[in-house]
Amino acid sequence: MKKALLILLLLSGVASITNAQDQGDFRIHATGFYGLKFDYFGVGGGLEYFFADRFALMPSYTRLYPEVGNASNFSFDLRYYLTEGASQVYVMAGYSQSFQNTAPGDPGTRRDYVGANFGVGAYIPLTDWVGLSSEIKFQSQQPQEAGIKLGFAFPFK
Repeated sequence: MKKALLILLLLSGVASITNAQDQGDFRIHATGFYGLKFDYFGVGGGLEYFFADRFALMPSYTRLYPEVGNASNFSFDLRYYLTEGASQVYVMAGYSQSFQNTAPGDPGTRRDYVGANFGVGAYIPLTDWVGLSSEIKFQSQQPQEAGIKLGFAFPFK
């Protein structure tokens, strides 16, 4: 965890001329997820909308693939971008809801958990039309999973 934070801080030190996050911009995200506690994977997507300079709202959905049953997660996050340039580092906090079914087809096995999440991340532009999106996030609700998201983001103005 300390190494990841150090890498994010080093990346934030790199500066170049690129478009900043301006009000009215948005990005479409396609990401993969890896849960550190329970060692499972997922795929997801989201839409990031900049409602003010450096502030964005990001609703996202992730389909998880645990060893038994099925699970998914919906998050609605507020992001604040600390840096602009080649690496756009942000902190985030928001609402999160997990859906879990440990025995599909059996009645009474579906559970919903509501909680909060927080984390840090970075967006690194690769070209004008695609960038690398990375995030480390902790969710307070069951299963209290810390996870890593890595994927691509497609900016629109």
